[in-house]
Amino acid sequence: MSCCAAGAAELALAMSDPRTANEEVLLASRLVGDGVRQSDLSVPGIHCGGCIQKVEAALGALPGVEKARVNLSTKRVAIRWQAENPPAPFIETLNKIGYEAHLHDAGANGTDETLTELIRALAVAGFAASNIMLLSVSIWSGADASTRNMFHWISALIASPALIYSGRVFFSSAWRVLRHGQTNMDVPISIGVLLAFGMSLYETFHHEAHAYFDAAISLLFFLLVGRTLDHMMRERARTAVRGLARLSSRGALVVQDDGTHAYLPVNEIQPDMHILLAAGERVPVDARVETGQSEIDRALVSGESLPQPVAPGAMLSAGTLNLTAPLTVVATAAAKDSFLAEMVRMMESAEAGRSVYRRIADRASRLYAPVVHLTAFLTFIGWMIVEGDLHHGATIAIAVLIVTCPCALGLAVPMVQVAAARRLFESGVMVKDGGALERIAEVDTVIFDKTGTLTMDRLRLTNREAIDPAALAIAASIAAYSRHPYSRALAAAAGEKAITHMTLNDISEQPGAGMRATIGTTIYRLGRADWALTDAAGQSVTAGVVLSENRQLRAAFRFDSDLRPDVREAVLAISQQGYRVEIMSGDRDEPVRYLASELGLPYRARVSPADKTKHIVDLTAAGQRVLMVGDGLNDTPALVAAHASMAPATAADVGRNAADLVFLHDSLLAVPEAIAVARNAQQLVRQNLVLAIGYNVIAVPLAILGHVTPLVAAVAMSSSSLLVIANALRLHGWRSGKEPRADAPALDILSPAVATEKAR
Repeated sequence: MSCCAAGAAELALAMSDPRTANEEVLLASRLVGDGVRQSDLSVPGIHCGGCIQKVEAALGALPGVEKARVNLSTKRVAIRWQAENPPAPFIETLNKIGYEAHLHDAGANGTDETLTELIRALAVAGFAASNIMLLSVSIWSGADASTRNMFHWISALIASPALIYSGRVFFSSAWRVLRHGQTNMDVPISIGVLLAFGMSLYETFHHEAHAYFDAAISLLFFLLVGRTLDHMMRERARTAVRGLARLSSRGALVVQDDGTHAYLPVNEIQPDMHILLAAGERVPVDARVETGQSEIDRALVSGESLPQPVAPGAMLSAGTLNLTAPLTVVATAAAKDSFLAEMVRMMESAEAGRSVYRRIADRASRLYAPVVHLTAFLTFIGWMIVEGDLHHGATIAIAVLIVTCPCALGLAVPMVQVAAARRLFESGVMVKDGGALERIAEVDTVIFDKTGTLTMDRLRLTNREAIDPAALAIAASIAAYSRHPYSRALAAAAGEKAITHMTLNDISEQPGAGMRATIGTTIYRLGRADWALTDAAGQSVTAGVVLSENRQLRAAFRFDSDLRPDVREAVLAISQQGYRVEIMSGDRDEPVRYLASELGLPYRARVSPADKTKHIVDLTAAGQRVLMVGDGLNDTPALVAAHASMAPATAADVGRNAADLVFLHDSLLAVPEAIAVARNAQQLVRQNLVLAIGYNVIAVPLAILGHVTPLVAAVAMSSSSLLVIANALRLHGWRSGKEPRADAPALDILSPAVATEKAR
């Protein structure tokens, strides 16, 4: 049997086979021994013990399943099933009981080992510091010499393991840079802590009155607080490139030379292979349509807002979505050469360019460390010249190192970023990278994508007021039998008018063309004008979707995307703050031009992903710093190439992962809010740096003159840290007249008369 003879009916039959539908589950499973395989599913809807019981019971009742266990913390279910049997319909079963599920990506949710290590080190340092401080209070209260010596030795026993375990975070970093002849902020930290500990051991051995174990371990504790907060703000949940895997199937149903069907992993698909593509599936590799007619949703890939009809000969990009009918397609490229692979290469190139950016604290550390070392060393040499007392000179030098220890500097940036992240989260914006706040504060140009960013991802009937209610009722009744985006828009428009659906007969669908139905002896068609009408050109029809009555025009429908709530206020607020704003979209020129004129912005239409990236690179080369706001796969390289980036929560996984900030509400007010918070955070960071430096200007001379012991130095250092924290809490955001709303009504961008009437 040839691939062309397979036909739509054969494809529909093949894809309706549960065994074929579960081939991806089989590919993603693994053998765990004794003829048992395990599949891991992510089930985000699990939230309580009742959910666990329902999920485990439903999966456990499936044939061949030996055990199903839910992990509530990770919202994941592990299913063990007999390897000799095909996989049961796990995902379909969960969908039937109300839980959305998908195959778990083991690489996407790995444990952050660095954060775990920091938290453990922080806990150990905090426990040790609190206990040593209790012993120190007893010494300060007037303990006799023998009791004081005993408490010093107990403090040493507590401090030693804490120093080794908690201090290795700084010691390993300092040793790495010193081996390469470099320095960083961890070098003075390590030297100060080790010298304070070593001096304390010396004092304890010689039964002296003072030891500084409390200063050394308290210093570690405060520094670990800053380091942990900094890491939490730097670490992204997932990389953007990993999210690309979700846009393509793990495999596809391929027609073999003998006419049989085989489900192959996407990496094994080669050019000239024939693929059966069902409605609702994404195109696995770049391909050409061989048989069948359908409509393709290209919004994610190209930014085109409306579905595009395809017929034999049409070219399809990997990642686009087949909407209405099965197709037989011929692969034109292997997975490594597909559109998605090209996107990965562009993203990696752009990310390499962004990595050159260095944050404020990183830049400050280059000068801070050598200055601290030189100051402590010169202090030691000076006191040796004046007194010749090695012990006294070393004690003063250690006090200088502790006073100048960059604890306040280490907290200056992460504390502000944590406060900013909390402020933005309250406004419905998630910060994925603390460094992005610094970059957003530096931007001078804001570029918006159109489809899915300035507009919503749903279509809306824009000429509803001009359509006869009876015609709308017929169209909505027919549309109720389809899940096409146009059909959903018609159904929504009828629902707003409370129109009652009509009884239809002989309902059928012509793939890629439209729906057909009868009422009595009258035949109605809803779909493309050239299919629904006898003579579309003669009836002067320009709309893409029409309702015909016995092949004569009854109504014409126009659609476009809803404008995102608060777009005009958001764009105005950004412009008033002095930013240059423009629209850059892959959509057709007409809708982009109309929206740009409505908002009074310059625009670029039909822009490819590579051209979007090039435009941003050109702006950057001209000295501008761009904030890119987009949502689609076609925006992803631009999101990475921009100085900073934002994406809505409705964006594709890869878009959300590539963006620095993600806003959760529909309202676009999140963008000026993020800019305002970032600029305020930048001011507070600079103030904190000034406070940290000012503290050193006052404390360092006193320490050099010998008026500060290591213990007093530790207390002064802690006080400066608290001052920095208090200043960070002063952060505020943009004051808008209204808060972002998830349910704000969308504005009609293609019917100004209607919008004007609503305003009245």
